[in-house]
Amino acid sequence: MRDWDVLALGELNLDLVLTGLKSRPVPGHEILAQRHSLVLGSSTAICAAAMAGLGLDTHLLAKTGRDLYARRCLELLRELGVDGSLIRQDPDIQTGVTISLSWGEDRALVTYLGAIAALRAEEVDCAVFRRVKHVHVGSFFLQSALRPGLAELFRKAHEAGATTSLDAGWDDAEVWDYGIREVLRHTDVFFPNELEAAAVTGRQAVPEAARELAQYARHVVVKCGGDGAYLVSGEKEFQLPAYRDIQVVDTTGAGDSFNAGFLYGFVHGLPLEACMEHGNACAAISITRLGGAAQCATLEEVHTVMETGRL
Repeated sequence: MRDWDVLALGELNLDLVLTGLKSRPVPGHEILAQRHSLVLGSSTAICAAAMAGLGLDTHLLAKTGRDLYARRCLELLRELGVDGSLIRQDPDIQTGVTISLSWGEDRALVTYLGAIAALRAEEVDCAVFRRVKHVHVGSFFLQSALRPGLAELFRKAHEAGATTSLDAGWDDAEVWDYGIREVLRHTDVFFPNELEAAAVTGRQAVPEAARELAQYARHVVVKCGGDGAYLVSGEKEFQLPAYRDIQVVDTTGAGDSFNAGFLYGFVHGLPLEACMEHGNACAAISITRLGGAAQCATLEEVHTVMETGRL
């Protein structure tokens, strides 16, 4: 019996978010931020929190240290409605942390990986796939221990009747491979942003990159920031513009919130156009708030944005 909507596999850390910078950081100069917060971080966990906020029964399997940051992560997950009972704690490693610097509509991230990169495929009990409708993994390129076994995990998830999705994340080493195409063969929805799609394929034009990736994944959704998102699925191909009448506060986690909105529709069997609309609405709401998971969108708010174009 599938009594869980989503199992998110991947990284869990805190984000120290500094916003309101007047410009990007400059070497040798001190730049003041207008606001700061310590919030739940990581692509996978932010997406999980956003899905829970929309009403999906969401579980997270990740790895942390056994430290202050880990305790705060678990507290935040409980507050946000994400089941963290599968999270593994290792006293020999530190919980990861990301510093997010945000100015205007742009941002820069600095991450200490720690436990972010420590979860291994062997630590995932594949029997759980029989309980869940969908399996999501964020930050493929960050998760060096999970990557080698992820294609087999996704294959087993499909075998158990669950669907799968993957977000790329940035590859600091700029290798842009690690067997990702083999993973995509077992992926129902792939969520790169436009820079990641270009880096993986070597094709700068979003439509061309999306079409190439769609030779592997069932649905490819390229996130294009203020230009919305571009989808390729078989013969279906279209771009859905972003909502424009939105005041930008912090773009941290906007892509993960898009994923959550899309997956809400996907898990409920909505048409791809409706999945895209939910994704764009969640992303729009996310950028009006400080921190990717600090105040997740509700389904009512998403429907308001979809109906009126504003929050």
